Amino acid sequence: MPALALLLAAATAGCGSSGDSDGGSGDGRGPEKARITVGTMPVADTAPLEMAMRKGFFKAEGLTVRTTTLSGGAESVSRLRAGALDISFGNYVSYFLAHANKAIDVRIVADAFQSAPRTHAVLVKKDSPVKTLKDLEDKRIGVNTKRNISALLVKKAGKAEGAAFDDDKNFAEVDMPNMETALKSGSVDAVQAVEPFVSAIEKSGTGRVVADLGKPPTAGFPIAGYAATASFAEENPKTVAAFQRAMARAQKQAANRSTVVEALPDYTKITADQAAQLHLGGYPVALDPARLRRVVELMREFGYLKREIDVEPLLVRTGP
Repeated sequence: MPALALLLAAATAGCGSSGDSDGGSGDGRGPEKARITVGTMPVADTAPLEMAMRKGFFKAEGLTVRTTTLSGGAESVSRLRAGALDISFGNYVSYFLAHANKAIDVRIVADAFQSAPRTHAVLVKKDSPVKTLKDLEDKRIGVNTKRNISALLVKKAGKAEGAAFDDDKNFAEVDMPNMETALKSGSVDAVQAVEPFVSAIEKSGTGRVVADLGKPPTAGFPIAGYAATASFAEENPKTVAAFQRAMARAQKQAANRSTVVEALPDYTKITADQAAQLHLGGYPVALDPARLRRVVELMREFGYLKREIDVEPLLVRTGP
């Protein structure tokens, strides 16, 4: 098994929890549902969620959080719809697409992550002749889920280089922890990875970055957030507000790079030395409809959405 898979296999199969309460508050002032299940992924984007669990931020709000590790946005949507998750981390493209297709009546309850240089990248084998995205036009690129943020970032960056990619012909689904294996075996010609996978693939000698998707035209792009169904948000407003307060506290602390670096080895299984070398993006504290409209605009540009989506009604902003 490659080094990357060894480092991260345990994280993708596991789950964690914080706190020890089962039911809602008996006095009506606490959360309606005190024990919630939250979907997550072993990526740098979710460091604040892990911090909130380990530092007792959820417990301070009367919440017990149990996490379930997911493979991507599509699984997040299906599990939210089935009621297997109360709240889930996921990319905005998957959430907005599912909402537009009426697969789920989604509500975004917290922001999670925005890109920065080398947080999202396209990598090829170290000895590959590929030099640019244009060279990948007739190749297969591994993404964790088709028609999500991964493919969209590649399409936008490729367009700037005069390259065009087809969702069905050019993209193949590969779980993040298996991207090094896929690249090494040649089952794909490139992968669109995120941290900590970008750094791990580079350091293992398997691959090299051919396109940094954290730079223009997709610099500072809103990547992911935490979502619930509209029914859960409406029926459990105090639970959602408690989750938001705990996450806002953690997102603020994540502005200090050292807090994220400290948290990463606990849930990604990478070493402290490796964590210190990762490229990190931004952890927005508040939901901003203007920022999230960038996602909708890019989805419209590449035909992911046939009609405009009004972002504002999808955001749950309950205040302090």
